[in-house]
Amino acid sequence: MEEKLIVQLEDIEVIYGTAKVLKGINLNIHDKEFLTLLGPSGCGKTTTLRIIGGFTQPKAGNVYFDGKKINGVPPHLRQVNTIFQRYALFPHLNVYENVAFALRLKKTKDAEIRTKVAEMLELVNLSGFQARDVNSLSGGQQQRVAIARALINYPRVLLLDEPLGALDLQLRKEMQAELKKIQQRLDITFIYVTHDQEEALTMSDTIVVMRNGEIQQIGAPEDVYNEPANAFVAKFIGASNITDGIMHRDFFVEFGGNYFECVDKGFKKMERVDVVIRPEDIIIEPPSDNNIIGTVETVTFKGVHYEMTIDSFGYKWIAHSTAALAAGGITGMNVSPQNIHIMKKTDDEDEPYEIGDISRMIDEEQEEGVDINDI
Repeated sequence: MEEKLIVQLEDIEVIYGTAKVLKGINLNIHDKEFLTLLGPSGCGKTTTLRIIGGFTQPKAGNVYFDGKKINGVPPHLRQVNTIFQRYALFPHLNVYENVAFALRLKKTKDAEIRTKVAEMLELVNLSGFQARDVNSLSGGQQQRVAIARALINYPRVLLLDEPLGALDLQLRKEMQAELKKIQQRLDITFIYVTHDQEEALTMSDTIVVMRNGEIQQIGAPEDVYNEPANAFVAKFIGASNITDGIMHRDFFVEFGGNYFECVDKGFKKMERVDVVIRPEDIIIEPPSDNNIIGTVETVTFKGVHYEMTIDSFGYKWIAHSTAALAAGGITGMNVSPQNIHIMKKTDDEDEPYEIGDISRMIDEEQEEGVDINDI
């Protein structure tokens, strides 16, 4: 059975001054999906979220919700709620009244408000906190209050703009698991913005990798990690060794001073390519004519493995292994065919906005409180 589409973006363009922030993106988001917009600051992920929420209107293109065009529909009339990194809790209201705020605006009866607030606080593990002053809460507890407030009306879609960015590492990891549980329990669509690759890989059903206002790849976390669409995705999603190679023929590539079988085809004979190899896929073995030979430069203990920098004819390979090599020693490196990823050569240089364009963007967005570093 085909999954139901809930949000569709069609040829969306956003322009500030002369800077094109979104360059005709197309995206289908399915009902009950946890989808993450992932990319560096300035790639357009927050602007995409604001388009869906109705806070920004596209210069061109259409936005559909449940098959209906919603261009121009204001945020409060969309079946969408948003949680920002700055939780924007009301400091003069306690936890109960913060969560109940949207229901009070709708003039909901007190008995129903009590029931729904209790349900939401139980959902976010804050039962018993009703009377607490929000200023007395920890960052993680404040974030839970913000989640409960956003979910009290049971929106069809919840937008989350880097909501864990202000939390420490341990609390962030705990909240990642909590958010995923909440999304699965409520069975609604979460659209999540982050620049944290581990966060995206941990929580998402689907990852959308963005760069310079364009979508680079859409896929399940495993697919994006194991089969990156280009060198940018390979670099951005986890650590990667990306080196020059030559495809001699289908399933046969040269790189690192040696020849290797691979699983890729469809390239021209002797075409220059990018070869991508994850550090954990490098096999450490004695040096021989059949592998890449290098000198171990650094060895760093990472907890579950050692990370080693190995120099081979000027290229610095990164390798992960549960066994440490001695710095200064000579080693061989090999790779299984299925772990060699071949890509077309691309220009991987960033295209920064002009200073004048950024100034105009700041002028136009300041009143809306947008962080220009995360457009």
